[in-house]
Amino acid sequence: MIRFSKMFAVVALALLVLGGISAQAKIKKKKKDFNLNANPLANVKSEQPDKELFDKAMVAMKKGRYDVARLDLQTLMNTYPESEYRMRAKLAVGDSWYKEGGSAALTQAEAEYEDFITFFPDAPEAAEAKMKVADIYYQQMEKPDRDPTNALQAEREYREMINMFPDSSLIPRAKQKLRDVEEVLAEREAQIGFYYQSREDYNAAIARLQTVADTYPLYSKADQVWIAIGDCYMGEGHNIQIAPNLPGAVRERLRAIYQNKAAQAYDKVITRYPMAPHVEDARDRLVAMNRPIPEPTAAAIAESDAEQRSEQPLRFTDSVLGLIKRGPTVVSAVHVGEPSLSDPPRITAPEITKDNIALFRDAMEAGKPAQPAAPVVATGANEPPRTGQPSQAPLATETPGVAGTGIGAEIVSAPSGPDQASPANSPATDPNAVVKAVGPANTVLPPTEKPAEAPIQINDIKTPPPPQPITAANGKTKAPKPDLSSTSSSKKKKKKGLGKLNPF
Repeated sequence: MIRFSKMFAVVALALLVLGGISAQAKIKKKKKDFNLNANPLANVKSEQPDKELFDKAMVAMKKGRYDVARLDLQTLMNTYPESEYRMRAKLAVGDSWYKEGGSAALTQAEAEYEDFITFFPDAPEAAEAKMKVADIYYQQMEKPDRDPTNALQAEREYREMINMFPDSSLIPRAKQKLRDVEEVLAEREAQIGFYYQSREDYNAAIARLQTVADTYPLYSKADQVWIAIGDCYMGEGHNIQIAPNLPGAVRERLRAIYQNKAAQAYDKVITRYPMAPHVEDARDRLVAMNRPIPEPTAAAIAESDAEQRSEQPLRFTDSVLGLIKRGPTVVSAVHVGEPSLSDPPRITAPEITKDNIALFRDAMEAGKPAQPAAPVVATGANEPPRTGQPSQAPLATETPGVAGTGIGAEIVSAPSGPDQASPANSPATDPNAVVKAVGPANTVLPPTEKPAEAPIQINDIKTPPPPQPITAANGKTKAPKPDLSSTSSSKKKKKKGLGKLNPF
């Protein structure tokens, strides 16, 4: 009996093992059939050569043999240019580089995806290729305090993908990735602004923090950013209060201006982020300034509440992993709202400085009385007009005995006879003259216009006396030698004495 029961147990165990093997084979067969049926490109039972190459490449890619997969895919595209698998094979080449990883492989994958978008811009897979290009830079992002080049490029690629393919099914994932990237970039700018604030460089701090508030409104610490902006303006007002040699009236005007700007920043926290964790700090600051506290709208409360609920709390494990892994931690990024698809103009510290100078100038000019305008005085006769003042009409001057034109000019005719003072000898009195003279009969020039007589020229050059003959001791007379010291000559004179030693 015992022997029979042992044999029965052995047979049952054998049947159980065989049944398990058969079931496992069926599961593997079904899994294999399922994977093949999931191929949307062609019939599973098709034995076309291009399909065989494509399936072979997919199997090699699953096993991590990316070079073999790329070789089969290139063979398919070169041998069968009209194949229905050609487009998918082109995209699979980029996928092989993408899965291989590494800086060089990712660079090659980006080039393959860009080529796919160029050759097949209207294909549904073009959005997938653009998405993977952005994912390449997303995977290479650094922490907020490191080089932001990859983060900026990822932001640009995600924005282009959303704008180029708005109807793609990948848009929700692309928007979330974009929110994560913007969280990293906003954290970087905010940290720089907080550092400038700690150093009391308020102009630089306001420039950085205002850029964050305008560009990334979905930043998880946006309420802290606006509070820091208000604190910076309060710091500016405090510096004005302790500034030496500044009039009291000017000091009070500037202090009021900076307090108004600080109150506007605190109001922004309450009206835009009413459910943020630091909204009470903004209220306390307004109460300390004796300013009214604004009431947020129902829409603002609902929007802020949705943003706060979508954020994941930063756990201890996330903090530890953030110290170990290379990339940033983006668990604090919101999962609702529309990310920014364009950047507004950045605000720089020189612009803030110019605004402060303009405010100071206005405050200085506000207390001065208005100066009366200078009366308009007309210019005198025959004077050039001055800027902004009218001029009087020129007055005509007439000389007795001289005909005038009425505009200050005179016409005087020259005498034509030998006797200038005799009107009888003038052409006007000649009855036989062909051309009658125009002008008055009196042609004598007035004394004021008569030219002065030229002075008599006197020759100041005196002729030297002729040289006197020289009488020698023997009674002979010699002619004097002419003085040639002032006469130039081309004949080279011989040197005498020590002059011979001078080579020049």
